This record gives sequence, structure tokens and C-alpha cells, in this order.
Amino acid sequence: MKRIGLFPGTFDPVTLGHLDILVRSLHLFDRMILAVAHRHHKATLFTAEERMEMIRDALPTDVAGLVEVTAFEGLLVDFARARKVTGIVRGLRFVSDFEFEFQMALMNQKLCPEIDTIYLMPTEKFTYLNATLVKEVARNRGSVQGLVAPQTARRLEDKFRRMREAAATIAGAELRPRAGKGRRKP
Repeated sequence: MKRIGLFPGTFDPVTLGHLDILVRSLHLFDRMILAVAHRHHKATLFTAEERMEMIRDALPTDVAGLVEVTAFEGLLVDFARARKVTGIVRGLRFVSDFEFEFQMALMNQKLCPEIDTIYLMPTEKFTYLNATLVKEVARNRGSVQGLVAPQTARRLEDKFRRMREAAATIAGAELRPRAGKGRRKP
């Protein structure tokens, strides 16, 4: 029987830390499902489809054939049970992550006792890394090299450039006088 692991998250965007956890989880499982949360309590910068495409582009070629990238909605354990998952993989960076992750794992265990949650710590060089920090650096035109795959860095740069252009267009439209509201004729 093949051991199937599930690595869920928002991956907005996928970082090298996420990929580190994914690749290392393949030492424990025969195949991995990387499940992108379609709707989440967090507002996302990229759509689920964009996030899945970025993940596929960033996957190391030597593991790409062992990883399925898909989106999910609803309860994670229902998705996992339907996909015959044997374990859920979660990354733990800091002690502060543990309380929330532990609570989720206990609820998942209550709902689906046959699926265990496995925690992996990131490789030391990725311990500080998270998608929120990556977006903040990119939003402020900093380099995200070494934090995300090159294709992901280009997408971040493009997304924030388009957002700045859209904001400038809106701001410019607000500054233009409206018809009939301009200067009075003498």
C-alpha cells in the first residue's frame, strides 16, 4: 500500500521553506498531495489557480512526478479521507506555531482518528521564512532571491507592479477635475 502524505496550506506564495518541507516529507511518504486552501480566513494575494501554477513551476524536477498539486475546500480531514491520505504534514518554525498547530491536529484527530499529523521543522536556513514576510519584501521592491523560486519572484514583482499601476490610475482619475466642476469661465 502506498503511503500518501498531504501538505496543506495557502502557499501565497510558495516559498523555498515550503518546498524544503515538501521534499523532506517524501522521505516519509511515497507520494505527496500539496493541497492549496481555496478559500481561507486570510485574504490572499494570488488566486488558488495562480498559487497552484506557481507551485508546479517551482517544484524540483526530481520530485515533480511524486507530487500532486490541487486545491481543496471544506474540512481538510474530509479531503484527506477521500484521497486515502495516511498522514498530514505541517511545518513548525517556532514554539509560537505549536499551540495553533496542536489545536488543529487534535481537532483533525477527533474528526478522523485514522489520519495522523506529522510535524517537520524547516531546515535552519528557512526557519524565519514565511509567505507574509516574502510579500512584504516584494511589495516594497526588495529582493526575494533565495526566498522563493525565480518564477515566483517574477510573479510577485509583476503582481505588485500591476497593483501600483492600478493605484496610480485610480489616484490620477481622482485628481482630474470632473466635467462641469473645473474652473469657471470669466
